[in-house]
Amino acid sequence: MNADSLRELCLSLPQAIETFPFDLETSVFKTSGNNKIFALGDLAAHPLKISLKVDPEESIALRQEFAQITPGYHLNKKHWITIELDGGVPDALVEQLIRGSHALVKPKTPRAKPAG
Repeated sequence: MNADSLRELCLSLPQAIETFPFDLETSVFKTSGNNKIFALGDLAAHPLKISLKVDPEESIALRQEFAQITPGYHLNKKHWITIELDGGVPDALVEQLIRGSHALVKPKTPRAKPAG
């Protein structure tokens, strides 16, 4: 996965926006409905890395399986991971983790009020 495909995937998710709140190099992908971050990284960096929100137990299992997955860089180590995209983690898994991170932070859809 390269920077262009990473950006394209993140922005294809519902309500996803790209912002640069820290500096001009760090892309921060958020949901516009609640302004919560689901992915961030310097997309011009070599090697390319992306940080994602994950379930804490999944985080432990992923870090044990892949050397390229480490605790979130400058983030809550329990809820975030950083993935070095050097080919060691399958693209399909990276995509699944990005979609999962988005799902963890996306705005909840309000339930319909009963008629009456």
